[in-house]
Amino acid sequence: MHTGDFNWTLIRSFLAALDRGSLMAAARALATTQPTVGRHIGELEAQLGVVLFERTGRGLVPTAHAHRLAEAARAMASAADQLARQASGAQKGARGSVRISASQPVTCVLLPPVLLQMRQAFPEIQIELVSSNAVSNLLQREADIALRMVRPDQTTLLCKKVGQVALGTYAHRDYLRRRGTPRVPEDLLTHDLVGNDRNTDILRGFAAMGYPMQRESFAVRTDDLNAYQAAVDAGLGVGFLARYVARRNPDLVPLLPMLAIPPLPVWLAVHREIRSNPRIRQVWDFLAQALPTALA
Repeated sequence: MHTGDFNWTLIRSFLAALDRGSLMAAARALATTQPTVGRHIGELEAQLGVVLFERTGRGLVPTAHAHRLAEAARAMASAADQLARQASGAQKGARGSVRISASQPVTCVLLPPVLLQMRQAFPEIQIELVSSNAVSNLLQREADIALRMVRPDQTTLLCKKVGQVALGTYAHRDYLRRRGTPRVPEDLLTHDLVGNDRNTDILRGFAAMGYPMQRESFAVRTDDLNAYQAAVDAGLGVGFLARYVARRNPDLVPLLPMLAIPPLPVWLAVHREIRSNPRIRQVWDFLAQALPTALA
């Protein structure tokens, strides 16, 4: 039998039949049907190329091959039970709080549905959410795990890239009805723009396109990401939002698909020594698996 073809269910059915002496009793023990157990034993016999049971009117009589297989099968069953106990114990042992730090849109929009799945999987773990962009709070132990849009460069942190945030240009339908729809990037120069105050990312983006602008070019300026989103939602002007944020509002219209705004990488970061903590490790592993789908 090739190891790649191995099916543990066949062994379980074999052991149940061996111990119970009939297909019917084995099916009852496994909470399945008699034909299913019979089929499993037939498949196992075909894979091994031997007969394991003689079928008689009084039930199943194990052959010498069955007795030889039984010892290895019981060792496998014991190992599988131990594995299940350890997995269950690890899950039960992970209890307490895990503090996660991330930006406002991530804590308000991206993470809550992911955390709902995680709380259902690990109800013994409580989550503390911190809205912050500072990497320093990981180093000062103000958070256990952080999500960041730039890779933290501290060597004491373990980092994993879990996806990227796609960005787009958006405006509210009401704004577009009032002011018209920009068709090419240059049209933005004649529109009300929602920009940043001290953060220079958007200014640098315009400069890279050959449009040098000042802070005063923006009709509304804020570095608060929730306030930024609220300004675009209210129809104050054209803004640049993460797609996962913008798609929550059906009244926001995506604009200028030719304007390729570089996506932002999303990094999961944790202190190296903290990752050996079972509950933090469990939350880290869950986020690392769930976030790529949430970001897609």
